[in-house]
Amino acid sequence: MAATALTETEKPSDGIDDSAEFESLTGPQRAALFLLMLGEEHGRTIWAMLDEEEVRTVSHAMVQLGTVDASTVDRLIVDFIHRVSNSSVSGSVERTEQLLMKVFPADQVATIMAEIYNTSGKRIWTRLSQIDAEILANYLRNEYPQTVAVVLSRVRPDHAARVLTMLPDEFAMDVVNRMLKLEVVQKEALHHIEETLRLEFVGAVAQTSRRDAHETMAEVFNAFDRQTETRFLSALDDVNREAAKRIRELMFTFEDLTKLDAGGMQTLIRSVERDVLSRALKGAPEQVRASFFSNMSQRAAKNLQDEMDGLGPIRLKEVDEAQLAMVNKAKELADSGEIMISKNNADDELVY
Repeated sequence: MAATALTETEKPSDGIDDSAEFESLTGPQRAALFLLMLGEEHGRTIWAMLDEEEVRTVSHAMVQLGTVDASTVDRLIVDFIHRVSNSSVSGSVERTEQLLMKVFPADQVATIMAEIYNTSGKRIWTRLSQIDAEILANYLRNEYPQTVAVVLSRVRPDHAARVLTMLPDEFAMDVVNRMLKLEVVQKEALHHIEETLRLEFVGAVAQTSRRDAHETMAEVFNAFDRQTETRFLSALDDVNREAAKRIRELMFTFEDLTKLDAGGMQTLIRSVERDVLSRALKGAPEQVRASFFSNMSQRAAKNLQDEMDGLGPIRLKEVDEAQLAMVNKAKELADSGEIMISKNNADDELVY
């Protein structure tokens, strides 16, 4: 997602309304706007995947955003989901250079590519230092000791130390000796190592750890209030019905709490504040209320009904907040193994 948002995008396809403000947003500004909307909880994982240069770029863009119109925010989300659901783009140093050579003079391309090689190399070593030491060690144990020496001489010393302890003793000592004798590595050889690592290792690790964009957006949609959720899903239906359907399937809503078994429902009821429960059920459909009441004693159900009646009219926003709090509590209980929550049917169990 971060890579998609950080990239300058072409004009969106037909079916999404034009917006001058949206079109004027740069790639970093779109990424910054996304991260602002995601907030700390949902955006934490994305921030962790950015290197220092990308963090600075997005941060500067974030400061420059100012107030963004709600319609532009709507447009950004719908456009993003539409793109990730319908396209796959792959870039590389070679492909970039080939494209630039068709557009710019050779000397200008040479200057640009020199900067790219330098920046790309820095990013590779930064990301290698962030990859789990055991994963890196398992990859390096199949490389030449000289190559491993070059790699470990460029990652953080503490990370290199952890990797060395996970390599076979004889192999590790060979690497250490080569690191002690390591001279200046030729640029061409270093570029080759960097590009090999980027294509064969870092890219593969990122690919295996990348989440389905629909799963991420389902979590974002879960955090919306009911009106905003409906607005975005309706807009997405117009441009990408399959993506909207997929997101609906992945979302865990307040109504899905009725699929809890009796023990899970009772655990949830005991775990939420009484006023949260009464406000959440105040705006719930009758069948949802009945599901909760059926897992309470008659006296407790009547007392809760009296509390709900005593609330009088309450704002829809208060209902949405209470229901979201109960959904989040259910996920916390599922994380700790106290309950099991399911989606769509009893056989499709979601593990959070």
